Amino acid sequence: MKVYKHISWIVVFSWMAVIFYLSHQPGSASSHLSSGIVAALLSVLEGIAPQYTIDIESFHTFVRKNAHFFAYFLLGLLSLNAWKSSGFRGIKQLVLGFGLSVLFAVTDEVHQLFIEGRSGEIRDVLIDSAGVGLSVMIKVLFGKLWVLQKEKTIKRNLK
Repeated sequence: MKVYKHISWIVVFSWMAVIFYLSHQPGSASSHLSSGIVAALLSVLEGIAPQYTIDIESFHTFVRKNAHFFAYFLLGLLSLNAWKSSGFRGIKQLVLGFGLSVLFAVTDEVHQLFIEGRSGEIRDVLIDSAGVGLSVMIKVLFGKLWVLQKEKTIKRNLK
């Protein structure tokens, strides 16, 4: 079990390193990367629904903000798993998982204040926090479903 605990924390810190690496890129490099992703997505969307026109600038913003959401959604899931592997359960696991992930979001936005062409934005921390919040809600939901299924199995076995 100790090995799993260590691996789960390595995965958390590795994902944090990826987020840090991406946010450490100057604004021009970050914009270039996301523009390439947007172009690929637009190509797919135009193939699926050529009759629609998409405002490229709005779509670019949509993609960038969703990248924040999903990066921190994943960080939340990984963090919850790591805290669980460290022996924390219930509300402690949820608070620690949420807290660590949101704290990292705040420090990452502060970090961006020192990167050329980047800015730290409260809006991004809120988006990041929403992603983490969804991971916590999913954890709670699946936890409740797991308990209900267990109870159902026990009742069935007692009959």
